Parts: sequence; structure tokens; C-alpha cells
Amino acid sequence: LLKDRIAQTKTTLLAHNQAHLLAFINTLTETEITALLDQIEGFNFTLIDNLIAQYIKSDVTFEMPSAIDPAPAFPLDPDSQYQGQYDAATRVGEQMIRKNQVAAFTVAGGAGTRLNYPGPKGNVPATPIQEKTLFQLFAEGIDAVQQQYQCTIVWYIMTSESNHDETIASFEKENYFGLKKENVICFPQGMMPCFAADGKILLDQKGVVSVSPDGHGGSLRALYTSGAVQDMKARGIEVLSYFQIDNPIVMPIDPRFIGLHANAKAGMSSKAVIKVDPLEKVGNFTVVDDKITVIEYSDLPDEVAKEKDKDGNYQFMLGSIAIHLINRTFIEEINKGQFSLPWHKAIKSVPFIDSTGKRVTPEHPNAVKLESFVFDALPMSDTSIILSIDRNEEFAPIKNATGVDSRESSKQLQINRAAKWLTACGVTVATKENGDADCIIEIAPHFAHNLATLKSKTLKFTNIAAGESVYLG
Repeated sequence: LLKDRIAQTKTTLLAHNQAHLLAFINTLTETEITALLDQIEGFNFTLIDNLIAQYIKSDVTFEMPSAIDPAPAFPLDPDSQYQGQYDAATRVGEQMIRKNQVAAFTVAGGAGTRLNYPGPKGNVPATPIQEKTLFQLFAEGIDAVQQQYQCTIVWYIMTSESNHDETIASFEKENYFGLKKENVICFPQGMMPCFAADGKILLDQKGVVSVSPDGHGGSLRALYTSGAVQDMKARGIEVLSYFQIDNPIVMPIDPRFIGLHANAKAGMSSKAVIKVDPLEKVGNFTVVDDKITVIEYSDLPDEVAKEKDKDGNYQFMLGSIAIHLINRTFIEEINKGQFSLPWHKAIKSVPFIDSTGKRVTPEHPNAVKLESFVFDALPMSDTSIILSIDRNEEFAPIKNATGVDSRESSKQLQINRAAKWLTACGVTVATKENGDADCIIEIAPHFAHNLATLKSKTLKFTNIAAGESVYLG
């Protein structure tokens, strides 16, 4: 049987110019051969051939649409007209939450490599005092919503091939951070081969193909193929609240956003921040052919990014921060056909096995990785809405080891938000000249997961002095 599998796989690989993947098969054990064949048989070589022709053997460049317009958005600061609409939407969102129709969805396939942390990024310590991990923080936030609305929030987590088992082990070790095990569902995302510049698939080991995650856009297929969507349907879940693992102050479940999305009968919607400047390195919300479309900062020409309207204001100032609502039926519909999101090409340094069997660690980028982005699904939705939010309330990313978007910068943003909330509750908080809080504050989601819940608490202090540490948990 093994000989037959090898022969069949050789035939397939020869037809697709990838026969080198079996070059070292005579040096492998039977177990290693079986694993290699399993991996190769999981690839769609027709798709791979098309990707090689389109993205690797040709110089792919982004084709700017002939016409783009600024995307409309619900405003951050509503006037009386919008306030009524917001209040009504919040009631709708709260009703859906109470009916268990909303679930959380975290894309958590990354590792903490860039943060000098070994293991899943969700295990990175993130908070200023207790050093709670990202997984714990989100679990507490989800449970806080469950307690407030007396509901069940199922939490779907997309892992990667490399961190799936370790992620599950982390949750088991911590007893799922107080959540019910059956309501935390992990599944791995899809993987794509890594390619050399000539389109040949790279070997990571003599019996292992080099692969990388297929991007957060792969979540829309993984949700379907993993059975997560079928699980949602069985539980009566209608909407997924999508967020990525690296944002510790995200609102896992936002009633206002959910209600606005539901009232608009949208398939997929997004939150946006106002960019700090026209060239900020975030995706840009635009309208192309009457559809909400995100154009990456690297693809939007500077002169377009700096365009102003008749009042002298920059037009394209809505930035994407990877917070979305996605309907279950939308995911079902796009998976019924052979949908494909655009692929994005990245040139990276990837170790590989050369033709002599030696493992090479290149000093310079040598390989092509292909990934898809979830926001590219927005134009596939008949209707989408965008809600403008205050970045200081909902966006404190942890992406880098130091500097901007690091654990250090994120902790300061967390402290500043906590200080702002406490100030609104009548507490005097010491501040520095630059406006940052001159103390260390951490508010656990179980204590208060938003300003409204904090205002309902009785605080036993009225002042936080410079240098003081305060944990509310």
C-alpha cells in the first residue's frame, strides 16, 4: 500500500513540476514517509499551479481601482439623530446577546517570536500589574458579558498547525480560565506551501514540506471546513465577533456594534479608527463599485491618501484595525461556491533543504509566502457598515518587542484607559506632562469591562498618587 501511495504521489508531483519533494524519500523511515505523503496529498495542486503562475512567476502589482470614494461610517461622537439610532441599536444587540445569538471569534495562529516569547502569542503576558495573558484577558471579558446578560458566549479560536496543541494545553492547564470547556472551540487554520522564486515548493526537512499559515483570510474557510459553522448553526448563533489575538483592550462583544450591523442587515461589518495622519500604516476603508473595500496603506498612492474634500479635510481617514462582525449565513454562502480571496505575496527568509540534502538558513529573503486577508471579504457582502471608535478605548496592539505597538506601549495605553475611566467616576489620577497616567492601574474585566460597569461600582478611594499601583479585580 505504501509503495502504491508513493507511486501515485510521484505521478501527481511530476505532472505539477514538484517531483523534488520526494528526492530524499529513500532516507526516511516508514513513519516519516507516511507523514510526508499525508502532507503532500493535502495540497490542491491545481490551485497551487494557478498561484505560481499568477503570484510567483509574474511580478504581481496591485491594480488601483479606476475610481474610489471615501467610505461612510457611523460617527464616533453622535449627534441627537445618531444617538437615538445608537440607543435603539444597543437594545437590539443586547437582545441578541441574551438570546445566545452572538459568539466571539479570535484569530490566534501567531507565535510570540517577535516578542521574544516562546509559544502561542495568546500566552504572552499583557497586563500592567497582574501580567495576565491575552487568552486570560479575553476569557475574563467574555465571562463578564455572560454575567451581565445571563447568557452563553461561545468562543471560537483559530490556531495554527504550529501552536494548536500548545494552545489547547494552555487552556486545559488553566481550566479554561473559568469558562466551560464545551464553549471554547479551537481549530487550526489552513497552511500554504512556501515557494522558491522559480515556483518550486521548499522542503523544511527531508521529509517535511515547508509551509506557513494561509493568513487571517483563511479563517472564513477554516470556520466552514472545521465544522465550527455547523456548530454555530446547531447552537442558534447568528453573528461572530471577530478580533485578532494581539489587541488586549478590544471589546470581545459590543452590543451597539452588533445592533447597528443587524439593523442594516449586513453580512460583514467593521470598526474603524480615525488615522493619526493620512499616511498611517493601516488599511484604508474606501468604496469601490458601491462596496466597502479596504486598500492597504502600501497600495494607496500618497497623493490619493492626501486628497482633501471641498472643506479641506482629508478624505481617506478611516483606518482598519481588524475588528469585524461576520454573519454565519454569510460564511455559509461564500463557502458554497469555490470562493477565493485575493492572495498577498510576501518575500521572507525561509530555511530549506537544498538539492544535496543540506539544510540552508539563508541570510537574505529567498522565499515567497502567500496569505489572504479577511477584510478582502468585505466586497462579497451585499451590505456592510463601519462604526468609528476611539482608538484609546479599543486599540492597544502588541506586535513588536520594543517601541511602537510593543508590550510596553500597550501597557501604557491600558493604564491610560483605566485612568480615564476612573477620572470619569470622580477619582483624581496623577498624570505626567505628556498626559500619560503617572501611576500603574489595572482594571480586571471581571471587575468592570467598560465605563458603565465601573460607574456601577462603589470605589473606596478618591485619589491615585504618582507612582502608586492600583489593581481592581
